[in-house]
Amino acid sequence: MEVKATGMEGLVEIYPTLYKDDRGWFYEFYKDDTFKKHNISYTFLQENQSFSKKGVVRGLHMQRAPYAQAKLVTCLAGKVLDVVVDLRAGSKTFAQVYYCLLESEKRNMLMVPEGFAHGFAALEDSVFFYKCSNLYDKASETGVRWNDPALNIDWRVQDPIISEKDMVLPTMDELLRKSVISR
Repeated sequence: MEVKATGMEGLVEIYPTLYKDDRGWFYEFYKDDTFKKHNISYTFLQENQSFSKKGVVRGLHMQRAPYAQAKLVTCLAGKVLDVVVDLRAGSKTFAQVYYCLLESEKRNMLMVPEGFAHGFAALEDSVFFYKCSNLYDKASETGVRWNDPALNIDWRVQDPIISEKDMVLPTMDELLRKSVISR
């Protein structure tokens, strides 16, 4: 397994070792002791999957404490542009955006710590899978609008398909004014 630093504390890209032969392939998606050797130590309480048609943008989502979630994310089928924004108070990379191309053929993953807003754009019809360190809590959900001009995110899709819920998320400035997060 290769673990690649991203320049944002705790946010790492993971490339598992893929074992191939004439029967097919195998890899370890998650193995606690291997992850701990790379300083990735979370207890995961929930797993989710979603299917998104090409052109769908989901996010940017997060949950407030005490239900904040770290997420181990991957694309099981297809290809997605995964996008995260560091919203951790006091972080040296506060408000910075990170892009990661997750491809089912590569089996690569992104470990997203608590305090990041997370979203993705389906560049192909895609099945997205993620493990969460905390349970979903509707009352704790928040996020940042996908097209916030302050973030200037290039989702790499034309005419994105956006849910009504994601269309009305606050901008980062509105989120800061509500004191949901702080610099």
